[in-house]
Amino acid sequence: MPTLEDLGWDQHLEESFSSLAPRGGVPGRVGAVHRERLSVFFDGQEALASVGGRLTHAATSREELPVVGDWVVLSPGGGGHPVVEAVLPRRSVLLRRSAVERAGPQPLVANADVLAAAVGLDADFNVRRLERYVGLAAASGIGIAIILTKADLVDAAELSRSLASAHAAAPGSVVLPVSAADGTGLEALDALLEPRRTYALLGSSGVGKSTLVNALLGEDRQGTAAVRARDGRGCHATTRRELFLLSSGALLVDTPGLRELGLWDAGGALDGAFSDVAALAAECRFRDCRHETEPGCAVRMAVAAGRLEAGRIANLEKLRREEAHLARRADPRKAREEKERWRRLTSDAWERSRGKRR
Repeated sequence: MPTLEDLGWDQHLEESFSSLAPRGGVPGRVGAVHRERLSVFFDGQEALASVGGRLTHAATSREELPVVGDWVVLSPGGGGHPVVEAVLPRRSVLLRRSAVERAGPQPLVANADVLAAAVGLDADFNVRRLERYVGLAAASGIGIAIILTKADLVDAAELSRSLASAHAAAPGSVVLPVSAADGTGLEALDALLEPRRTYALLGSSGVGKSTLVNALLGEDRQGTAAVRARDGRGCHATTRRELFLLSSGALLVDTPGLRELGLWDAGGALDGAFSDVAALAAECRFRDCRHETEPGCAVRMAVAAGRLEAGRIANLEKLRREEAHLARRADPRKAREEKERWRRLTSDAWERSRGKRR
């Protein structure tokens, strides 16, 4: 069983624990979340734990409850199961917008150092989705590595095009093609994963995340499933997020496939995720340039010259619209103003239509 130090315990965490722990409490790290209990590592062992009632009642949202990767304070509980009394301050948390309307943010992994975004080189390859992963990492303040899976399914020319597209979507990031089927890139990937650092492996269903985890572990620990032949889409083989300690000493979190990835509260992180666009925008003639019809737009000139993909600009604007929509939902006043604006627009359109019929 791993020690706390193997799992990334350090002096900063020790200080946080000392300020929160009750007498007799011990630190632990969440390895998996089940329906009713958590798998936690502590004192060189792994056990199922429950979440304490005080913590549950004090939480104002599920974002405040323990998730995989969290460091927690444990106390002895009845029946031999420890109880999670508190969650230590997180260094990072990957949040996505919940697929359920108005459900708020959904925490995916806590205290990850790097987001390992798995994108398949088959029908799954999607540059726009890849840009969302970059935005998610930027919003969480962590690094990103792009893992292009199923490299054995494409020829050299297609691989070269996909690598160029991935590098353009994630400027300055590591992009690594791998294949669990023939071993391509696995040695390089294993060398990339550093001891005592946590890597959150995210990707669509069927992209090969669990197969990759099994290859890195050297044994079949995670269930796998083939993609559907009729549309190339994957089936959910992984049903929960789970933390694994690799032989290299790196910590890898396998996650269920994401069918959609809405960003939550990206703030100014989008400019960092689209740093190439931001650099060009700084050269526009007008500071408030929308990159549409304004003269002297450096962004449009770059697109026209083939130095920047038009789809990248469109995706950035889409992400900004989503962010503005979330801000309105979070602010009742803005929500009312937006509702009134649409009411006026609808009313005006109806009046114009009625006038034409007269």
